[in-house]
Amino acid sequence: MRFELTTDQRDFAASLESLLSSADTTAVARSWAEGDHGPGLKLWDRLAEQGVTVLATEASPVEVVIAFEALGKHAVPGPWVESAAYLPVALGHEVEGVATVAVPPHTPYALDADVADAVHVVGPGGLTAASVGERRESVDRTRRLFEVAGSRGSAAGGLTPRPAGTDEAFDLAALATAAQLLGLGERVLADSVAYAKQRRQFGREIGSYQAIKHQLADVRVALDFARPLVYGAALSFSSDPEHIEGVDSAPRAVSAAKVMCADAAYLASRTGLQVHGAIGYTAEFDLSIWITKIRALVTAWGTPAFHRARILDSLVGA
Repeated sequence: MRFELTTDQRDFAASLESLLSSADTTAVARSWAEGDHGPGLKLWDRLAEQGVTVLATEASPVEVVIAFEALGKHAVPGPWVESAAYLPVALGHEVEGVATVAVPPHTPYALDADVADAVHVVGPGGLTAASVGERRESVDRTRRLFEVAGSRGSAAGGLTPRPAGTDEAFDLAALATAAQLLGLGERVLADSVAYAKQRRQFGREIGSYQAIKHQLADVRVALDFARPLVYGAALSFSSDPEHIEGVDSAPRAVSAAKVMCADAAYLASRTGLQVHGAIGYTAEFDLSIWITKIRALVTAWGTPAFHRARILDSLVGA
């Protein structure tokens, strides 16, 4: 099967790229990490005007993947997966404003609960409103995690979602996270290639050394192998018989995409650090924003072990 984006989808991707390229997302991420949410919320409104917050209910998972790859590439902070992927599906409608959710055990903390207009948690009784508790630290300083507790009798939107980890909302959130990882990996690779072409050592650009070429090529191959799995998983949400295997294939396809994107992005981050050398380890260097976000998202919305186990269970019929 040959998959290509439609003209509308390519135009949508280009419009997001244009918006985010001019938004100085590095400064937005640094401000968000320091607790200044103003620039990030202004960018949130601009992205909402582009339709990012309604994709889960009014578009297809392919458009969701396109948007979240762009959000990852530009390291846009905020509870985007929660507001634009999980909650619209769990509630059955678009989320107004900024919202977040905790989905134990895979997502035990609510991201950016201090800035959200609505905070939810998934418990035995389904999706309920939540009270915000203590803040927890993340390796990614732009990810502000909070403990939450459900409020009895406060069902959110009147809907009780299926068990966390098996419902469509969780799968779309995991797929959006995979797409973010893909975008993050692409950005780290691009920055690493650019640095290797300009950094000189022993009288020549370090990118001319075969060892560095091979490392960067390995990252390119890993990302190229991960990308088809992301779009294949997006298509697996459709019940159209022309699309892969139908809705039952979605959980396995999503898990495969999440595993591959996590591995590829993590390889990109390790290679990026090695190519940049000591400067790559400093928080002041912009590369750190992407590397720490990769490290955090590798285990977000299901660890690699969970997703590998889910693939295995699907294949052996457990």
